[in-house]
Parts: sequence; structure tokens; C-alpha cells
Amino acid sequence: MGDDGGVTQHDRKRAEWERRRKLAEIFGDVLPDTTSDDRAEPGGDAERWYRENRPPHHDPR
Repeated sequence: MGDDGGVTQHDRKRAEWERRRKLAEIFGDVLPDTTSDDRAEPGGDAERWYRENRPPHHDPR
């Protein structure tokens, strides 16, 4: 077992919470926890149909 200096998981969570609170205080709560490329694409049958039937000139380059 390694010596972590007596830092507990609770201490780490508290430090992370404090860091986020300070950033929000300074910059506001403008940055999301995840970005759109981190999240799964929205789906569904209608979305799939539109993607499959999209005209070629609308394809991403």
C-alpha cells in the first residue's frame, strides 16, 4: 500500500467541489461538464431516416 499523505476520497471530492465552485464564481457556470462530442448522438427512427435520406449536397465534408 502506498502512502497518500492521509488524503481520503472525501478530501479529494471536497477539493474538486471547491475548485469547481471557484471557477464558477470567477467565470460563471458557462462550461458544461461534457461537450457534444463526448455525448452519444441523439437518435431515434426519425433521425436515422433523415440521415439516410439526406441529399448528397447536404453531407458533411
